[in-house]
Amino acid sequence: MEQLISLIPSLFLGLALSAGSGFRVFIPLLISNLATKTGAISVNADFAFMSSNTATFVLIIAVLAEVGSYYISYIDNLLDTIAVPSAVIAGTLLTTQFLQIDDPVIKWGLGLIAGGGIAGTVQAGTGIIRLASTKFTGGLGNSFFSTLENITSFLVSLFAIWLPVFMGFLVLISVYHLLRKLLKKPVS
Repeated sequence: MEQLISLIPSLFLGLALSAGSGFRVFIPLLISNLATKTGAISVNADFAFMSSNTATFVLIIAVLAEVGSYYISYIDNLLDTIAVPSAVIAGTLLTTQFLQIDDPVIKWGLGLIAGGGIAGTVQAGTGIIRLASTKFTGGLGNSFFSTLENITSFLVSLFAIWLPVFMGFLVLISVYHLLRKLLKKPVS
């Protein structure tokens, strides 16, 4: 029981960062990298490379490329086709890197199911919104949604570092309500 209680903050940190990667794949990875470099959070020894200078450089370039690409109409919709699997991978990494579990099957399984699942769900939702925006505005409204997603990803990631348990609960409740709404069958 004691081990489970000590697991909750790191799991919720990973879940909240995973939700942020559902909006933008690389922003939470960069914020996680910078937070580990400053000592605000720590990762497993297996993930020490996530706080390296090389990772920082690569993630800065990736963030700039991703954010910029989402402001180009129709390219943003094409990016959404690779964003879902990319978000799942990022969510898995973001959750797994904080879990202090010795068994790699449990650690990676929990990272994939929890972190990857949340990231994929959020990304699928943003993709649906972008498709609707493209349909109804001819792509002119997509820049508004891209800006909103950038800000949301950044803020969710920052608050995840500062308030991991609160943000984890908030993410779980939000995803639960989103899934209930999406899976609700219309009455015939």
